[in-house]
Amino acid sequence: MTKKFGTLALFLCITFARPALADPISIETLLHEMIDLPALATFPDPAYVTKQFSSYDQRSTDRAVLTDENWFANGDRGQHLRAEERNGATEHVLMDAEGPGAIVRFWSANPADAGVLRIYLDGEDTPVIEVSLEDYLGGKTEYAPKPIAGERSRGWNSHLPIPYAKHCKVTTSKPDFYYQINYRSYGAGTEVKSFSVKQTKAAAKAYKEVSAAIEDPAAYAPEHLTKEKDFGFEGEVRGGGELPVVIADGAQAFTQILCAVEAADLAAALRGAVIRIYYDGEKTPRVEAPLGDFFGTAPGINAYASLNSGVLPDNTLYSRWVMPFHKGAAIVLTNTTEATLNVKMDVHSMPWKWDKNSLYFHAKWRAEHDIKTRPRQDWNYVTVQGRGRFVGDMLHISNPVPAWWGEGDEKIYVDGEAFPSHFGTGTEDYYGYAWCDNQPFTHAYHNQPHCDGPANYGNTCVSRYHIIDDIPFTTSFQFDMEVWHWEDCIIDQSAISYWYADRTSTNNVSAPDPALLIVPEIAALPEPKRVEGALEGEKLEVISKTGGNLTVQNAVGWGWSANEQVWWTEPAPGDKLTLGFTVETAGTYEVAAVFTKAGDYGIANLYINGALVAKEMDFYNNGVVATPEIGLATLELKAGRNEFTVEITGSNAMAEPKHMAGLDYLILRAPAATP
Repeated sequence: MTKKFGTLALFLCITFARPALADPISIETLLHEMIDLPALATFPDPAYVTKQFSSYDQRSTDRAVLTDENWFANGDRGQHLRAEERNGATEHVLMDAEGPGAIVRFWSANPADAGVLRIYLDGEDTPVIEVSLEDYLGGKTEYAPKPIAGERSRGWNSHLPIPYAKHCKVTTSKPDFYYQINYRSYGAGTEVKSFSVKQTKAAAKAYKEVSAAIEDPAAYAPEHLTKEKDFGFEGEVRGGGELPVVIADGAQAFTQILCAVEAADLAAALRGAVIRIYYDGEKTPRVEAPLGDFFGTAPGINAYASLNSGVLPDNTLYSRWVMPFHKGAAIVLTNTTEATLNVKMDVHSMPWKWDKNSLYFHAKWRAEHDIKTRPRQDWNYVTVQGRGRFVGDMLHISNPVPAWWGEGDEKIYVDGEAFPSHFGTGTEDYYGYAWCDNQPFTHAYHNQPHCDGPANYGNTCVSRYHIIDDIPFTTSFQFDMEVWHWEDCIIDQSAISYWYADRTSTNNVSAPDPALLIVPEIAALPEPKRVEGALEGEKLEVISKTGGNLTVQNAVGWGWSANEQVWWTEPAPGDKLTLGFTVETAGTYEVAAVFTKAGDYGIANLYINGALVAKEMDFYNNGVVATPEIGLATLELKAGRNEFTVEITGSNAMAEPKHMAGLDYLILRAPAATP
């Protein structure tokens, strides 16, 4: 085997001056934490808890009432704590927390609908930040620049830490949007230097170093990676065989694992080979997962780059989770497949001084096949007993239909909470994107490196790594994600969870069942039914759009021709969308159309070549339905391009006011002959 790790020669070595432990918490110390992977391997000092404010549906109150009107309620937009009057205007309060603390993540799906963001610290009447939420999350400010903030697959995220000494209140001028705010609360007496724009300017060097690491995490090489001792293995792992590929002695920490695998079926090999890591003579592994999933990729090889793990362009897998041990460690590779694998593994380490706050790194994989999406359920990623800190996860789902699988909210319970301190707004929101977008993206902290399509059919892989927004726990940790699918079907899914914990900690994840160590097969989609002669909305030329977002939505079961529609999301009243359709022969035609109606669709005027053909057509319905063919007009059409325009005018009083619109198809017919 001749695989080499040549790509890694491009690493940029950065020495980040670690602030002294006695320094108060500040923007500079928190910026350092954004890229300090060794720090995750110790229990935080000073200690903190991490919680979340979000726009989740407030009807979700009782874990025993498993209905769409209670525990699985899905109206996650426009929820906030309260409204306040300030200077003659209404502000909507998203977060109100006592200090000391720090905001560590801010996400939204539609920040343009939030208006002006204001962040007030320590009871002051003047906000330290006052800017449109769209600019803030879009990386357009000097204090939250790209790549610390930005949009990826229609999800808007800022990871700018905002420390506060006494109190933090976050408001927006408009209420109708989705949001999540993750924040830390430190113990009483912890010294925190509250955020100011002036401080960010003084921390220019830290900003530069953090931005470089986040911009190109695969090339980032912090100082601890240069203090390395090599272990390695190169050779064959035969079918059904098991090999201890690394044996290490003494107080050390693995800092980097590089792995290259060659096999006839690489996807099968990466799921069927299991990596196990044992510390300090223990008989039970703390790391136990399929090899590919351990590195955050499934199924097979999917290029992505995060701070802690990734897949390089030459298919080298890397992990940079810091894994300390007191006396020794072993990395064992088991091949559960029948095929021989060629493996090259290179492991680097550094000396480690073990103390009472040192924690063992854990990675455990849970999978389940044939999950019914009805009735809805909370699916557990992991439950841990003991002390530690949760640092991330990766989800792989196999979806047999194009419809969206991820309406489910994360529910995270810390230290025996009766109600989750993290209650989310959707699976993709937790993973930092939005609107069930299937476009791949990669980032230092979150990724979607794989989505088969069409729409959300097939295999999807998404990950989130909690570095600055890690979740410490002292007695227990539980991570659940709702299985909330648009369709009644059967799915397969697996999740790997990453956390650090004490030696005495336990968890509920059992060893992988060999029957689950395969990539699930997904039945091919049947050829969709098409209406003969239909001018499919998703195929029409987009001539102009004054607002909102335009995508193709694919779903089986709603009766669309070709199972698709052109979907206009987030328009505002007054916005216009003009689509072009081609007529081969000029003449008189009856024009009909099929639209979509739903609870969050608007009211619109419809025009053909500028002539009003339908006034204030109401697309509201309690549930998603395709309309029958609706006759719009009989009129003269010219040869070549003609124009169909949708103008949003408002929404039904019963509708959730998103003003969406969807066109399945137009159809042209010659007028019936006059007797």
